Amino acid sequence: MAGFDKWTERLTRSIARGTSRRSTLAWLGATITGAAVFPVLPVARAASGSSHADGGKHAPISSGNPQDPGDQSSCDYWRYCAIDGFLCSCCGGTVSSCPPGTEMSPITWIGTCTNPADNRAYVISYNDCCGISSCGQCLCNRNEGDRPQVRPQSNNDYNWCLGTESSIYNCSTAVIVGVALDAPK
Repeated sequence: MAGFDKWTERLTRSIARGTSRRSTLAWLGATITGAAVFPVLPVARAASGSSHADGGKHAPISSGNPQDPGDQSSCDYWRYCAIDGFLCSCCGGTVSSCPPGTEMSPITWIGTCTNPADNRAYVISYNDCCGISSCGQCLCNRNEGDRPQVRPQSNNDYNWCLGTESSIYNCSTAVIVGVALDAPK
């Protein structure tokens, strides 16, 4: 052990002789600044080329119905035009049902989305599934037709789990309520 102590003392003294306090502090400051700036550097997040909300981790989920086209695990799916949250289709549920262990909130926000199969507008009810912590997969935030918070029924920025036993948010569904009425001419 005495040999280790002597070696450590010699190393410390040689470093002290060869450097000044100012240069050591300057080096330490530069290191800390560099470490703080590192997370800000640009990253090519879109390089994967995937249109999935989760970066391509999930296989495409299709309804199999030609009248309901699209990938239900993609943020580009037509029913998700006003959604804000994690997609239940990536979290163990479906586009219209909650994952096991969660409860669908009776309080919803609504949106009107156009189905590309028939070019008709449909009223979509966005229900949050509540009861267990956020699934953290397939985050999707589309605000088409989003209204100011003075019209809460058309705003997707609330935690809509207030009508359930637990107010813990898990994911969001997109249930078709009906065909939207044509605007009067």
